[in-house]
Amino acid sequence: MRRLFVLLATLFALTGVSASAAATLKTESAVFAGGCFWCMEHDMQGVPGVIKVESGYTGGHLKNPTYRDVTSETSGHYESVRVTYDPAKLDYGFLLYRYWKLVDPTDDGGQFCDRGPSYRPAVFVTPTQRPIAEKSRAEAAKRLKSGTMKTEILPLQTFYPAEAYHRDYAKRNKLNYFAYRTGCGRDARLKQVWGG
Repeated sequence: MRRLFVLLATLFALTGVSASAAATLKTESAVFAGGCFWCMEHDMQGVPGVIKVESGYTGGHLKNPTYRDVTSETSGHYESVRVTYDPAKLDYGFLLYRYWKLVDPTDDGGQFCDRGPSYRPAVFVTPTQRPIAEKSRAEAAKRLKSGTMKTEILPLQTFYPAEAYHRDYAKRNKLNYFAYRTGCGRDARLKQVWGG
């Protein structure tokens, strides 16, 4: 037992979290789809209180889907992210507020240059999260500069982490990521939808 504690203390010291704090840290998670999961992962990672953001797939009928399965548009999955956060520092409502600013909720045919069902925006919720998400969606709809709200709020299903080469893509491939993001027109469209 002592060895385990020493190992945990060392691990958390390297990450800046004490072993005692890690043992008592209670986390919650939220799952969002918003087009390319590289962009969603990148934009959610900088939010204070967010502990981890994982790219993955949810909402489909196939167990353990691969990127190829999802982008073939036959598995029913959405590219999505699972955001793990500290509810003592960040609440679900703020994560939703942040989410709306990262997507074009008026486009249910995909997001930006990525087209097809796997790229649609959606919020996946637990029963407890549903009323918060529905209220947030209604508030976001009032702030839209053009178009009508089309983003669905769906029951949370199994989240499957994406393959390793997709995780932390923006950090590992900065030039390729920013070329993709700019070429896809994501930021320009977000300014049209939400304003400056």
